Amino acid sequence: MATPTRPPIAPPLGSTLPPSLPAALQPSGEQIVVLYVIIAYAVVIFGFWNVPGVRNCINPLKLFTIATHEFFHIVAAIMSGGRILKITIDPHVGGATIVEGGRPVFILASGYIGSTLLGALFTLAGWDTLVAKVMSFVLAIGLVMPLALVRDKLTILLTIIYEALLIGFWFVDHGGALRWYCLFIGVMNILFVIWDVADDRFFHKSNDSDATQFSLLFPSTSPHQWAAIWILFQLGVLAAFSVLGIMVFKLSDEEMNAQAASFLPT
Repeated sequence: MATPTRPPIAPPLGSTLPPSLPAALQPSGEQIVVLYVIIAYAVVIFGFWNVPGVRNCINPLKLFTIATHEFFHIVAAIMSGGRILKITIDPHVGGATIVEGGRPVFILASGYIGSTLLGALFTLAGWDTLVAKVMSFVLAIGLVMPLALVRDKLTILLTIIYEALLIGFWFVDHGGALRWYCLFIGVMNILFVIWDVADDRFFHKSNDSDATQFSLLFPSTSPHQWAAIWILFQLGVLAAFSVLGIMVFKLSDEEMNAQAASFLPT
């Protein structure tokens, strides 16, 4: 009678679990909060930007976003030999820079690219209090500058309130509250194309979005396609700078406060 033999034992398989992220890319508990806040801000801003009545509450922040966007158009126009004929900055109808001469593609692209990169810098401020303190000076000046072209009393009053909040946040949590203020501005600027296209699509503002202007320069591509291209670009930059924030700013809240206290302590 043959003796039964045991079936061969297969060699152990490697772990089926996905490899863990490198330590530099693993967000801390505080950094995960920042990621959630970025998503929440995007939803809140979309609502505040588009809901009638509520839209007026963020007029100064909208003016800052629109003004900086137009500023990059202006810089590109001057750099490429163009001449500025007219500038419009309005929280309701958007912004417009009328240019004679220059390089149209360069001038037009500079608006979304500039808004995205400026927003990226403000987004980085959401990861570190010291960066937020530095960027708050940019915001303080930027909130006031558009008033040179605005005479709306409500907008002027709201600007004073937002400036007061900016100053007050220097004294909240040793300046830590500035991170969330700057992060809000960062999300608003870095995703400007979404608000720009929404204004154009839903409210039919008198000033066309840059996506529509691109379709006039390149008729083979529709405004919706240009909008999709620029939205993907801006989301890519937002993701890249979020990863950069996770990698570079690894301090705990206590360490961050101690570092920030070295610059204009409050």
